[in-house]
Amino acid sequence: MSSTRTTPAVALEASGLGKRYGRRGAAALDDCSFRLPAGRISALVGPNGSGKSTLLAMAAGLLRPTSGTLTVLGGTPGEHRDRVAYLAQDKPLHPQLTIAETLRMGAELNPGRWDGAHAAAVVEQGSLDPGKRIRRLSGGQRTRVALALALGKRPELLLLDEPMADLDPLARHELMGTLMADAAERGTTVLVSSHIVAELADACDHLLLLGNGHIRLGGGIDDLLTAHTLVTGRGTPADLAPHTVVESRPTGRGLTALIRREGPVGDTWATAEPSLEELLLAHLRSPGAPALLTPGTTSPISTVEA
Repeated sequence: MSSTRTTPAVALEASGLGKRYGRRGAAALDDCSFRLPAGRISALVGPNGSGKSTLLAMAAGLLRPTSGTLTVLGGTPGEHRDRVAYLAQDKPLHPQLTIAETLRMGAELNPGRWDGAHAAAVVEQGSLDPGKRIRRLSGGQRTRVALALALGKRPELLLLDEPMADLDPLARHELMGTLMADAAERGTTVLVSSHIVAELADACDHLLLLGNGHIRLGGGIDDLLTAHTLVTGRGTPADLAPHTVVESRPTGRGLTALIRREGPVGDTWATAEPSLEELLLAHLRSPGAPALLTPGTTSPISTVEA
């Protein structure tokens, strides 16, 4: 009798997750807790050194946590390796192999899941010669081949670490479109780290902001934007005391602030919903701002109604 696999409602779940390199080394992750619902396309954002690559490598089963737990597709990291694809920053490929040989290797390493036609189509979209050796490809071409390997596996969870960093804007747009269309068609959960905010705003529906080793913002992007208000006026920071002020900056003769409203804002303030870039920059410039996770991205720190 054959058994069928069911995809859990939560693709990734971390509880008190910590990772320290060496006995006295700084903690890359410290008491990191969150949930990533299955089927979401989530942006993983944070300053350099915030632990993004560490988190992705741990989810791929390549690093072990120092403390806490991490559950991947309902199991331990590495338990469901056949259902997870991971693309590291350096995109390691065998330089002596040709593109065709690389895809053949992908088929041999992923029996039962490999979609050779799909992997070949991703390569063909870049007009690449299958007989060309990996060592002779440009950085962008290597990225395309590496992404073809990842997508050809038809994963349920796709982990991408700065996948488009070495691409020109046109190639980045084309490959991101390919990635998002694939995820939408198959319901793939995607966790992608990137510093290109415009790229994330167009492609992602979920956000995890890492800072100081833990999640500072987590949840659906629309929910997080709605939870914040951008106010501009001639008041002072003291006038915003009833609200949670994430950041305030003088602008001209007035003040601009990003807040979480705790009631009505006075008539002296003009209000607007922030853009994703404004939201991220304010939180990145204010590392001491209180953390916020929406329902479904559970945390013991705080929540906001969706």
